[in-house]
Amino acid sequence: MDSRFLPHNSHLDNPTGFAEQDPQLRRLSRQTYQYRSDLLDKLVVVPPGIYTLGGGRQIGKTTLLKQWMNELLKHGVAPATLTFFSGELINDHHSLVGLIQNQLGNTPTAFVNYLIIDEVTYIQQWDKAVKYAADAGMLEQTVLVLTGSDLGLIRDARMRFPGRRGTAEEVDFHMYPLSFRESLNLKIPDINVTEIICQPGGIEADALDTIYREFDQYLLHGGYFTAINDLAEYGHISKTTLNTYSDWIRGDVMKRGKQESYLREILTAIIRRYNSQVTWNALARDLSIDHPKTVADYIDVLKVMDAVFVQSALLQDKLIAAPKKARKLMFCDPFIFHAIHAWVKPVGDPYNAQILPLIQDPEWASRLVEAAVITHHRRFFPTYYIKARGEVDIIYVNNRQCYPIEIKWTNQLRPKDIKQISQYPQGEIWTKNKSWGDINGVKTYPLPLKLLQTGEGASSASLL
Repeated sequence: MDSRFLPHNSHLDNPTGFAEQDPQLRRLSRQTYQYRSDLLDKLVVVPPGIYTLGGGRQIGKTTLLKQWMNELLKHGVAPATLTFFSGELINDHHSLVGLIQNQLGNTPTAFVNYLIIDEVTYIQQWDKAVKYAADAGMLEQTVLVLTGSDLGLIRDARMRFPGRRGTAEEVDFHMYPLSFRESLNLKIPDINVTEIICQPGGIEADALDTIYREFDQYLLHGGYFTAINDLAEYGHISKTTLNTYSDWIRGDVMKRGKQESYLREILTAIIRRYNSQVTWNALARDLSIDHPKTVADYIDVLKVMDAVFVQSALLQDKLIAAPKKARKLMFCDPFIFHAIHAWVKPVGDPYNAQILPLIQDPEWASRLVEAAVITHHRRFFPTYYIKARGEVDIIYVNNRQCYPIEIKWTNQLRPKDIKQISQYPQGEIWTKNKSWGDINGVKTYPLPLKLLQTGEGASSASLL
């Protein structure tokens, strides 16, 4: 094997010591909280085929794959059949074809081979190499896993490899930051979340207080492991951790030929208009960018990077996005918001001078809560907002049925707050209150408890 890849393939020399020698697994072992994704159970039993794992940077894709390698070794997979390549070290499709040929040519033909190409989108015309390998029959006995921080990877795989993916029903996976439920299970494994969501009315006051306290923490660290462990170890999120994530967004946008100055303007505008209805034309008028299409291009890049979510209005008669109506812009996780905010508005101590005051501000806390609920739903369902005479924060579509939700993270509800949601028989209001209720026929629920139920039965690495 090329010596450049040996640090990620230490199992070839010492299979039993892989967890101690691998850089990602060694780093994981030192963390206060160590997460095991449900996706590992699916990957251990997959048949030969071409699989993709997409998702933003720094959410743990590489670590997950190293955990998978360790699980395969424990299940008796021959070390020689297991290979990890880093796409950042491979120039183009010619180099990739050569690596695949050499590696598969040196492994036992009687076994299934497992080949991981991490961050494959760094490789110029990577898809040509994969298509060639598949058409040449090299992958008949191979589980090929391709990862990328660009969700275009999954789109391209669907378009370019029809009939070459294998027999598995699930081949494309989207890994998200931890949901609130996953974060709660990670930090407090003794809490019985399943029992709570099945019998929410019977929850004890202490357990309910714990859930609310952990939700407040989730608004700080989101679903990002480094931020979660920072808070556990230091009591704050370090400036270095915040910079790591903002640097990722900045660097990846600039690699696509975009300008940092424009990016800063657009990200600042997203924060300024957080969760408010906006058009590309209106955004462009507030910026030095001349054309709304340029704004749309930058937003599209941020969407593909899984950094920004664009919530469209709903065409209620067709249950699709309304293309001509204003949209709402938000970051895909509370921590991403904090990291970007610290970059566009730098301060010496962002955690104490910026993040905590913002969370304690009622208006900003409401915006972050609403965004968290919206981005949780978008993992599992098509998700929109309604703008008619009034507005409904979220309406998600499941099996051609609409489910409207109004978010009220305030201590008081006014009659006008429920004017629009009361028009929908299935409408719900998720509130800051710790009790269940009914306002003019609309049911109200404690928001953190309802958020624990969102996407029940699915994981943060869910099928697209």
